[in-house]
Amino acid sequence: MDEFDIPIFKKTYDLYKVSYTYHAAIPKQDRYAIWQRSENLVLDILEGILLASQTYKGEKLPILEKTSLKLNLLRVFLRLMKEVKTIDNKKYTALQASIDEIGRMLGGWIKSTRER
Repeated sequence: MDEFDIPIFKKTYDLYKVSYTYHAAIPKQDRYAIWQRSENLVLDILEGILLASQTYKGEKLPILEKTSLKLNLLRVFLRLMKEVKTIDNKKYTALQASIDEIGRMLGGWIKSTRER
């Protein structure tokens, strides 16, 4: 199986690419703090998805749950960045839409893994 054919992997990969293009517009005081943490979380989520896709069925659930926790933390950071005006509403909305879609996909994967 090619991991790049997994829709959730593609969506997360694209999320990182979009967030990367916003990097230069982030105020310097935030760029190396909350923004960097957020970018690292996206990379951690990408890593978790890739790891889960290549792990045996019985070992997937803890990886997926940890990845889901990181996604929720990313949501909190994103909302915080909007509230302190690190990012504008347009960027927030674009990133939040991607995060929500990834969350739905991840939730479905977790549910199907639990049912097996």
